[in-house]
Amino acid sequence: MSSDIQLNLFDDTNSNPRDLIPTDAKIPITSGTYANMTELAQDCNQCHRCGLGDNRTHAVVGRGHLQAPIMLIGEAPGQNEDETGLPFVGRSGQLLEKILASVNLSTEKDVYIANINKCRPPDNRTPTPDEMAACVPYLLEQIRLVDPKIILLTGATAVKGITGDKRGITKIRGQWLEWEGRLCMAIFHPSYLLRNSSKEVGKPKWLMWQDIQAVRAKLDEITMN
Repeated sequence: MSSDIQLNLFDDTNSNPRDLIPTDAKIPITSGTYANMTELAQDCNQCHRCGLGDNRTHAVVGRGHLQAPIMLIGEAPGQNEDETGLPFVGRSGQLLEKILASVNLSTEKDVYIANINKCRPPDNRTPTPDEMAACVPYLLEQIRLVDPKIILLTGATAVKGITGDKRGITKIRGQWLEWEGRLCMAIFHPSYLLRNSSKEVGKPKWLMWQDIQAVRAKLDEITMN
């Protein structure tokens, strides 16, 4: 064994023990840190990389098919999500399931759902940049583990958190974007559709119908090739 290799055995300057990850946002989460979603969920449920972990009931890691061709990313948990530990439940989740079902998609076989942040911000406020920066590395590992063909970004915070694009959702929804070699589309958040219930041409619900049909068509195109 060479002296260089012997020295490297005792050099821990680049070490990143997994048990330190939940303690400090300065500890990086490198690609390949987690072998599966169970390991990642364990760290999320004991995480204090930002202050949101201080008041959570449950970390909201994800739900759906772990090898889904579509991954849907939201902003952060609300009260129902914090209580159940599952993303997109309650009225928003019910509407989302209906939207997916309208083009024969489901979380059982086609879609995995996660959020930018795993813990609920107080009063359901938007996560701060520091809070997002602390949590996004977990999400990047989720994306690697699921390896989706298409990523749907629900709402402006999800778009900004993943792509860095600061444009409003109405400016970019329905457009195919490329991020890290993956196809992405920004879509309206189901809660926004609940507040804008008109189905008239050009209204948010009508636009969402166009978008989800485009997603279905793109998935069919990808899987046929």
